[in-house]
Amino acid sequence: MPSASGTTPGKLPFVVWVLAAGTFLMGTTEFVIAGLLPDMASDLGVSVSHAGLLITAFAVGMIVGGPTMAMATLRLPQRQTLVLALAVFALGHIVAALSGSFVIVLIARLVTALATGAFWAVGFVIATTVSGPHNATRAVGVMMGGLTLANVVGVPIGSFVGQFTGWRGPFWALTVLAGLAAVSVGRFIPAIEQRAEVSVRAEVRALRQGRLWLALAAALLIMGGVLATYTYITPLLTNRAGIAEGAVPLVLIVFGLGALGGTAIGGRLGDRRPMATTITAAAATAVALFLLIPLSSTPVMAVALVFLMALTGFAVNPVVTSLAVRFAGDAPTLTSALTTSAYNTGIAAGSAIAGRALDSSLGLTGPALVGTISAALTLLPLIALAVSGTPHMTRIVARHSPAHGRDDEHAQAAPAQR
Repeated sequence: MPSASGTTPGKLPFVVWVLAAGTFLMGTTEFVIAGLLPDMASDLGVSVSHAGLLITAFAVGMIVGGPTMAMATLRLPQRQTLVLALAVFALGHIVAALSGSFVIVLIARLVTALATGAFWAVGFVIATTVSGPHNATRAVGVMMGGLTLANVVGVPIGSFVGQFTGWRGPFWALTVLAGLAAVSVGRFIPAIEQRAEVSVRAEVRALRQGRLWLALAAALLIMGGVLATYTYITPLLTNRAGIAEGAVPLVLIVFGLGALGGTAIGGRLGDRRPMATTITAAAATAVALFLLIPLSSTPVMAVALVFLMALTGFAVNPVVTSLAVRFAGDAPTLTSALTTSAYNTGIAAGSAIAGRALDSSLGLTGPALVGTISAALTLLPLIALAVSGTPHMTRIVARHSPAHGRDDEHAQAAPAQR
């Protein structure tokens, strides 16, 4: 496995792509619910807005589980942590698929989210470490690309399968794929021993960085904006835009393509001009979400704006994630977990508020209004970061790797430009 220092700009280690495959599965399970909501609501005997709590519950599980599991597994071998996370992930889907109780499915989603949080927290650290400082944002972009690819392939396929097998079919498929992913991670992720110097105290000390909290706030608000709207996109498309229910998975593919493109753009531009990239993307996201309110009654415009909100919204993600890990210096694990928690705090809060807006007099456009406000508020922490300046020198820890047989105890320095 290449060392962080040995990775040349433009080339990423194979490990990053393996991790991206894992995030693909976890992104699918988080967002596939959006395409299955009506079926799940009917089968479990709850309203559509109430069924939306399954997305909120998953987000809450990651909010709590990410930091908790990151600290609990801090001294465990990273490969073992990833394999265990995938095993618990599979178990959660088995329980949900076998249950007819909304409460049990909700609890299963929470457990699955705990495993997802652990996988992402460790995965982001591995990705940035092995890729080196010059490729850190791109590595995060590729790993998050697995998440956005889930919206292009996993979520639409899950929706199609759900129309023929019921919502339980995609859950069983995810169980099988998680088992295969665990085998792949065990095969391709090297056995990396955790450094003895890494401690909970060091990780907590990293949280004193004010700029770190600005990056986390931006992560929370941008995802809250986009996912508040996306959670309830199916009723908007069918009941307002007049799109047939059978065509909704195709629109979800459009959303996924936009998210994939946005992640790629953010990953490419973020290392060179992080603040210009994020501020422009956040402003464009707010505009796209706002236009969705008056223009979503036309199918073509609705689909175009769904694509645009994904393209611009997801361009922010790899940049703020990479910045947060950089701000943490040589204690990135908890920070990585908190970044995931920030995204999911936004998703939980955004989807919960959007659900209330959907049931209010605002109706089908309520979630889009909630998303507009959240995306616009993202500009506040981003502008504050731009004014304070991103760090001129960043440090990424390289842990012990069999490839070079020693601990790289020297921090890697990389310029971060505005």
